[in-house]
Amino acid sequence: MTPVKKVLIDCDPGIDDALALTLAHGSPELDVVGVTTVGGNVELAHTTDNALRLRDFLGMSAPVARGSGQPLVAEPVNAPAVHGVAGLGEAQLPAARTELDRRHAVQLIIDALAAAPGEIGLVATGPLTNIALALRTEPRITEWVAEFTIMGGAYTRGNRTPAAEFNVLADPHAAAVVFDADWTTTMVGLDLTHQARATAAVRERFAGLGRLETELLNPCLDFYGKHPSYRELGPAIHDACAVAHLIDPSLMTTVPARVDVETQGRFTTGMTVTDFGSNDLNALVATELDVERFWTTLAAAFQNAEAQLPA
Repeated sequence: MTPVKKVLIDCDPGIDDALALTLAHGSPELDVVGVTTVGGNVELAHTTDNALRLRDFLGMSAPVARGSGQPLVAEPVNAPAVHGVAGLGEAQLPAARTELDRRHAVQLIIDALAAAPGEIGLVATGPLTNIALALRTEPRITEWVAEFTIMGGAYTRGNRTPAAEFNVLADPHAAAVVFDADWTTTMVGLDLTHQARATAAVRERFAGLGRLETELLNPCLDFYGKHPSYRELGPAIHDACAVAHLIDPSLMTTVPARVDVETQGRFTTGMTVTDFGSNDLNALVATELDVERFWTTLAAAFQNAEAQLPA
């Protein structure tokens, strides 16, 4: 029997973050021990409220802590046109009944990793502000974390600009801190996540999932799919790919590389400059997804999540 992995998820819900949280919660391979929020897809007030609503809707028990709403240096960047003004597309989840953890997200991250060295995987699916601040506050988290995975970056393209992926562009200085830290970052970027398209055939796998389908999946994916970049091939479910890597690393091919973040370029700020030929490695870069197994994994987890929904 595969041991259960503990995971802490730093996120900016966000439609694809919502699906990533659902995947993590519904996966018997994972135990979600904390959720921290950051401003990104929408403003911090919305990402935090969405995380709380999702926790109650799904029946999660993990603490939720609010983090940073401002990048380290740059001006905030949001994406309401992609995720909706409040962040969850057309989903209207009930107001949260439970309360935030009193700690700042950075402190929750540090406390959780310090209390269980080598036991908790850290997954970041939004801008990397909280992670950078945690590194600056307590550099030893690089020793305590079991593994570190981000959804962010790319080695061939951008989506917010021609050169830069949204999460990295939203706080490039934080991303630079994170990639320069003394750990190996698994970068699940656009080159991988664009292989995870929620096509009509994929959507059929989610049919019959009751309230999970009607109240969360359909309202999110219907809105997501209206964005011009997603209409032809279906929306890319970016953030769930990062969680999927923690569930089963064999779902994707990763290649060792050196990744540096451009913070000053006129046209290239936020670019993750990836050198697959470097001898100074700091990352594992995801390149190829086992698409069929990925969607099978998601469908099974979503079925489990539906079965666990509170009445």
